[in-house]
Amino acid sequence: MVCAGIHMSDIPSFPYALLWGERVVRSVANLTREDGEAFFKLIARHPVTTHVQTYSLVQANEAISALRAGQIDGAAVLVP
Repeated sequence: MVCAGIHMSDIPSFPYALLWGERVVRSVANLTREDGEAFFKLIARHPVTTHVQTYSLVQANEAISALRAGQIDGAAVLVP
């Protein structure tokens, strides 16, 4: 499950029980092509550096422990 919010917008709450089973939570942004072009022009002038730490699925508990301990700088991503 992925929950990704946009700044200044609320992410609706949902019961934890909904995480179990085959479910998908999706969100889309209603942007125009011009919005995208303006975004890429802006990001070219102000580069963003991302930090991603990958973990294999068998390392999921290790990833959770690192998150809880505040040892992740950026995002932790589980990969198959």
